[in-house]
Formats: sequence, C-alpha cells, structure tokens
Amino acid sequence: MIWPAGPLIPATDAYQNTAFSSGFVNGYLTMDTLGALVFGIVIVNAARSRGVVSAGLLTRYTIWAGLIAGIGLTLVYLSLFKLGSSSGGLVPDAQNGAVVLHAYVQHTFGGLGSVFLAALIFIACMVTAVGLTCACAEFFAQYLPLSYRALVFILGIFSMMVSNLGLSHLIQISIPVLTAIYPPCIVLVLMSFTLRWWHHAPRIVAPVMLVSLLFGILDAVKASTFAQYLPEWTQHLPLAEQGLAWLSPSLLVFVVVGLYDRLCCRQVVAAKQ
Repeated sequence: MIWPAGPLIPATDAYQNTAFSSGFVNGYLTMDTLGALVFGIVIVNAARSRGVVSAGLLTRYTIWAGLIAGIGLTLVYLSLFKLGSSSGGLVPDAQNGAVVLHAYVQHTFGGLGSVFLAALIFIACMVTAVGLTCACAEFFAQYLPLSYRALVFILGIFSMMVSNLGLSHLIQISIPVLTAIYPPCIVLVLMSFTLRWWHHAPRIVAPVMLVSLLFGILDAVKASTFAQYLPEWTQHLPLAEQGLAWLSPSLLVFVVVGLYDRLCCRQVVAAKQ
C-alpha cells in the first residue's frame, strides 16, 4: 500500500460486471468461515485447559478472539486488494495471487525480501496447520477407533501430500468442494445469531442448512467438469449464473419454517391456557 509497483489496473470482466457475487464466491477459497468454526473449538478448549469454566467468560474470550481475528483479516485483505490493483501488472499472466505477491516482494525488497516472505508464510501456515490438525484429530477421535496421536499423524501426512499438488491445482480441486459445503456453514453462522427468536431452533436451522447444502451441491457440480450432466432447469435458478443458486431457496425455506415455528408456538401457548 505504501510502495505500489505500478498504476492501478482495470478489473477483470467478472469483477466489472458482478463484483459482489464474484468476490463472495471466490471468498470461499479463503476458508475463513470453515477455519472460524474449527478454531472456535480450539479457543474454547484452550481456555478450559487454563481453568476457565464459566460460560460467560468463555463467550467473552471467544468474542474478543473473533474481533481480533476479524480486524487482522480485514487489514490483510485490504492490503491484498491494494496489492492486486496496483501491482498486478508485474505478472500479467499470473495464475494466482501468490505469484503477484512474490513478484511484488522481489521487485520492492529483492532476494532478502523473498526469504522473509517465505519465512512469514511458513510461520502463518504452520500456526493454521497445527490448530486445524489438532482440532480435527480431537473431533474424529471421538467417533473413530483411532487414537488422537494416530489421527494427528495421519492428518499431517495427508496434508503434506496434498500440499505438494501446487496452489493452482489445489484451488481447482477445492472449488467444487468448498462451493458445496460453504452454504450450510454460512447458514449455520448466520442462524446462530437468531437461536433465541425461535420456540424450537433445530426446527429452523436443520431444514435451511439441508436446502443450502443440496443447492450448494448443484453449484459445485456446475463448477466442476460434470456441469453438462445437470438438468436444464438448474441453469434458470435465481442467481445461478453468479454461483449463488442456494441463496433464494434457503431464504424461502427460512421464511416457511419460521412461520411454522411461530404457529406451533402459538398453539402451545393456547393449549397451556
């Protein structure tokens, strides 16, 4: 942001025509929502291991951790926005943002800057990898006949093998998967703020998540090599061209089950009277 490597370059066609939806869908690749769901467990368990058992304190610490992470990520992404818009001309045919970032650091700080960038990325990725590996191993150890240590080893080896595919190839593989699982995760996060509104929250959350998952799978198939096998009607869903076909059905189901919950609540109150 302080030392741009060139003038502002025009946005691509996708971001000129559908900036919000393109940014929203491509934001799946950050996996911030998925990471937040996992790291929330890590933060709570870390606080409990320090003797914090009060639900109020656990909530407070989790909120503070979320605010700090949110502010930090906002600053990082604003910097990356500026970097891409002003320094993308260094590598016009870059396949991903990592290429632009490396080219900028090499252009501005030279070889020593590239070494520092590599060390910085290693530390950041190591922290994320350790947290995710521990959280996933702790979760699956409750349901699989494997010890926590064995699961950590298996997940570590698997992650190491997958990481050698390369960033561009990994993005191509992960796009359909993330497109399918991100909608229910978004629904879960948003619905968590409305739990006190309902007489029976699972009656609301479960159907909306299910519908978002089903239509998210349709978006995922559309983003894969199997798009030609989708029926014609899937191409005419609202916001289907933007990769957000799950949004309208999820909102519709949310309204329907919300009204049903209110109706059931009134019937229960009337029966008690």
